[in-house]
Amino acid sequence: MSAEQIVTNPSLIDIAVLDDDIDFLTYVEDFLKDEGLYSVRTFDKPDTLFDSADDHRPDIVLLDMKMGEVRGDKVLEQLVARYPGICVIIVTGYPSLEDMRATFRMKVFDYLAKPFSLSQLRQSLSNAVEQFGLGRTLPDRLREKLGHRIRILRAERDWSLKDLALSSKLSVSQISSIERGANLPSIESLLAISRAFGLKPSEILTSIEF
Repeated sequence: MSAEQIVTNPSLIDIAVLDDDIDFLTYVEDFLKDEGLYSVRTFDKPDTLFDSADDHRPDIVLLDMKMGEVRGDKVLEQLVARYPGICVIIVTGYPSLEDMRATFRMKVFDYLAKPFSLSQLRQSLSNAVEQFGLGRTLPDRLREKLGHRIRILRAERDWSLKDLALSSKLSVSQISSIERGANLPSIESLLAISRAFGLKPSEILTSIEF
């Protein structure tokens, strides 16, 4: 798949790969497509990655750390700033403990030293899919993210389910179902919960980065 094509199949996990080694890009792209779980976009320059990601944010980015004059740590800084919460896996032929520590401080998910085995890459991606809840349908992911955010807002105020129920005038079971991601709140319920927290519904929805 070329960098210009935008992935629209929600059943596949979208991976972007940035590396200046064209042979490596081809190798990884072929492997990931054969897995049958992923759609893949490959890039050899950061600008083309960002242009494509602005149109369609990838689920996972495989990022090389040394690409000629391009510094991977600077690309990483831009990635986490422009796409908060994005899953980044470092792939580098020049691993160092110092670089690894620096990237983990920037919340990268994993750090793979080339040459790595395909089983290592497969396991790293599998772990990322599990931890980030990828591969689920959009409604499933929305329910989970929104429920988690409401639970965090309640915990920040040290409220019990009953406290939020009293403040929002919703039932405890209704709020519990929303927080567990079992059900999406109706417009009326979302308004009531937002008012209870002293927030606008748009503020809650924006905060879940969906």
